[in-house]
Amino acid sequence: MDKALQQDLIRYLTGFITDNKRDKYEEVLALRTRYITVVLEDIFQPHNASAVMRSCDLFGVQDIHVIENTNRFTVNPGVTVGSSKWLSLNRYNQRDADNTTACLSQLRARGYRIVATTPHRQDCLLHDLPVDKPFALLFGTEETGLSETALNLADEFVRIPQVGFTESFNISVSVALTLYDTTQRLRQSGLPIGLSEEEKAEIRLAWLRKSIRRSKMLEERFFEERGDVV
Repeated sequence: MDKALQQDLIRYLTGFITDNKRDKYEEVLALRTRYITVVLEDIFQPHNASAVMRSCDLFGVQDIHVIENTNRFTVNPGVTVGSSKWLSLNRYNQRDADNTTACLSQLRARGYRIVATTPHRQDCLLHDLPVDKPFALLFGTEETGLSETALNLADEFVRIPQVGFTESFNISVSVALTLYDTTQRLRQSGLPIGLSEEEKAEIRLAWLRKSIRRSKMLEERFFEERGDVV
């Protein structure tokens, strides 16, 4: 779909939401970022998966990358509270494939540093993690943490400060703590971390499609009335 047609479709569908919702879209889009992204490897507990998605939405992180080598990623709607429809979820779940390598190689090719969160390799504390270049935060499964493949492919390692006996924080807590620290520092840095206008349009259209009842029917009517072919 070319940009002009996309904009026309967005204007058409926007007519089916309230002014308050439209304004909320723009308010949230202005603070969304892809400068930082979250990668989850083999997370299997629906409560944790859902809490991570909710944290990503609330901290303005648009993309989540989900690696499913052995565990299927499922969410609990009661925990996500609808946050999943506002995020871009990318799944890597090819059978008999090294989905970890596929995901991390793709992110590195897009310019992300791969930062593994792990209490086992002491590299730097969370508040010392550099935020001057885009980075992907990598979190592992609840029981065993990140795989050796993920650790070997990581560019950097970060740990959350802790002073108790327990080895590590719960996965959803780790994500929330890490995103709070890094997004706060990013927003204070003055770095250009926002979305491009093209990205905003893409996400705006996705949100409209997910929010409007019978949006598919309305979209079909839009193209029929114009006589256009997508």
